[in-house]
Amino acid sequence: MLTIWIFYPINLRSDYVTPSPAPQASFIRRLLTPRNIAITVIGLLVFIQLIPVWAFQNNPPVLDEPAWDSPQTRALAVRACFDCHSNETVWPWYSKIAPVSWLVTRHVSEGREHMNFSEWSRMREPYEAAEESAELIREAEMPTKDYLLMHPEARLTPEEQQQLIQGLAASLR
Repeated sequence: MLTIWIFYPINLRSDYVTPSPAPQASFIRRLLTPRNIAITVIGLLVFIQLIPVWAFQNNPPVLDEPAWDSPQTRALAVRACFDCHSNETVWPWYSKIAPVSWLVTRHVSEGREHMNFSEWSRMREPYEAAEESAELIREAEMPTKDYLLMHPEARLTPEEQQQLIQGLAASLR
């Protein structure tokens, strides 16, 4: 019996508390580790590339343009408006990567729907389009903030805004 006491000591202290087993992490807590979240996000980004929105990124032929009042008005419109409001869109590299491609394609298709300088003869109400454009430019809603983020050259000074508004009014009437 002496050997049992030597090899299996018993603590006789009264303040000794047997340690409880380590608490098990919940299933959700183990699932939501930074590593698993990163793998999921990367997997989703790879998966959404399979949605071929870039297939709709095309430039139909230019049919006709408005009779511009001056070359300066056309140059300002090309700089600030043509990427979304013409069939001469320059599709940047990031317009092929989802989810940015979805946003860019939607902006261009909606822009062409509202006003398309490359299919001017198909415009129903050019005077109303000129008035609406002038108002949007005056209120700094066009070009859009997200477009200006990637295309700072499209930002117009107040003088250029006024010149474009007057030029569009003269050209689109």
